[in-house]
Amino acid sequence: MKHDVFELRPGRTPLLISMPHVGREIPADQHDRYVPRALGSEDTDWHLEKLYAPIAEELGAGLLIPRYSRYLIDLNRPPEDTPMYPGASNTELCPTRFFTGEPLYRDGQAPDADEKQRRIETYWAPYHQALQGELQRLRQVHGQALLFEAHSIRSELPWLFEGRLPDLNIGTVDGQSAKQITRQAMEIVLSSQDAFSWVVDGRFKGGYITRQYGRPSLGQQAVQLEMCYRCYMTEGELGFTGYELDDACVGRIRPLLTMLLQAYLMANPSRTSAA
Repeated sequence: MKHDVFELRPGRTPLLISMPHVGREIPADQHDRYVPRALGSEDTDWHLEKLYAPIAEELGAGLLIPRYSRYLIDLNRPPEDTPMYPGASNTELCPTRFFTGEPLYRDGQAPDADEKQRRIETYWAPYHQALQGELQRLRQVHGQALLFEAHSIRSELPWLFEGRLPDLNIGTVDGQSAKQITRQAMEIVLSSQDAFSWVVDGRFKGGYITRQYGRPSLGQQAVQLEMCYRCYMTEGELGFTGYELDDACVGRIRPLLTMLLQAYLMANPSRTSAA
């Protein structure tokens, strides 16, 4: 299903992989608002569609992929724009700064309340309507829905967090968005390898989508993975936008991601067999 602001590729299992930050486009009529650097969309979750698509095909998972950049509107923030992590630096529903802290917009060009509302209605709401609708369909067909929030980020971003992140950062909102058996299954997979460092419910516990749609009591779970760029591509310098997939890195991380998602499915057997 193709919509103007997203693409939904339904799968044949209860698993849906959402990638709310892979979009890179900024509409032409908005370009003049931004500083030139912003048009490169450097804080994108680069290449995740390419990384996860073969896994989704193998496991029968669905994919939900947005078109537009998080610089236009962040699909993983609440419409009320309340902070995800109180007391820390946060990016907004309509971000005004790069992850390095510098302004995204030219002086006086940041969106006002009316423009933010327009962006919610035009870009944010359709994505969430599709997400909610697909999760409902999965519950009807399979008796449950398993949402996996795929994200990636630079290893070091002093404006957002101290130090260097572990390679793989699983978030379950401290166990509220997923069943204990799901969390345990993923921990077993991660602890069985030593190529990548990892943490569960550390700095990144889950964004708005994980918190909003993870409802284990209703047969709907959500798990977020915030993965460092270095796991699958050339990370480069801050402000550098020429990120490229690293085939050797992809060859190491993709099997582990496949195992994580297999564990998610196996820990939560469907009431129906895959078609």
